[in-house]
Amino acid sequence: MNMAEILYQGHGSFRLTTSGGAVIYVDPFAGDGYDRPADLVLVSHEHHDHNEVGLVTLKEGGRILRAGDFLKDGVYQEFCEQGVKIRGTEAYNKNHPKDQCVGFLVEMDGKKLYFACDTSRTEAMEKELPGEKLNYAFLPIDGVYNMGPKEASQCAALIEAVHSVPVHMMPGALFDRAAAEEFQAEGRVIVEPGETICW
Repeated sequence: MNMAEILYQGHGSFRLTTSGGAVIYVDPFAGDGYDRPADLVLVSHEHHDHNEVGLVTLKEGGRILRAGDFLKDGVYQEFCEQGVKIRGTEAYNKNHPKDQCVGFLVEMDGKKLYFACDTSRTEAMEKELPGEKLNYAFLPIDGVYNMGPKEASQCAALIEAVHSVPVHMMPGALFDRAAAEEFQAEGRVIVEPGETICW
């Protein structure tokens, strides 16, 4: 049986592959691994380092879903595609307007994943996400456009995912080990670009 896989491409970019072979890219921009044609491309907001959809080839019938698809009239939307459930959730800070940005809650192959995308602490982290029983939470820690390692560590404690993963560590860089080590969380996992999480 095939395994499900999350490839961390670097910065805020991911490639998800289900055990059934469906391929979903999240915020394409950085790193390698764009060789698999996509069923879905998820774009959390329109900053250039999250929306390089031209890197991805779509399968026939493949779709690009943007923040505006997941947030309509202040209501976060849910999509079910290829056996994967994806729901928009809050993402915002002084650099990212609440009405133009989203994070993603993804359920695939029996795991619940939270991609915070570009954000600082949100109300959803305090009230909604702790009840989701998340397996993995991917949190930005750059401290320039988003929260830094300290605030992200506090958010991880609120969210209570089984594993918390620091991402989006330094503008202009795929990865920064020193910043990643500053992030502290129960069940912390540090994943370098090109590495995968499989189950």
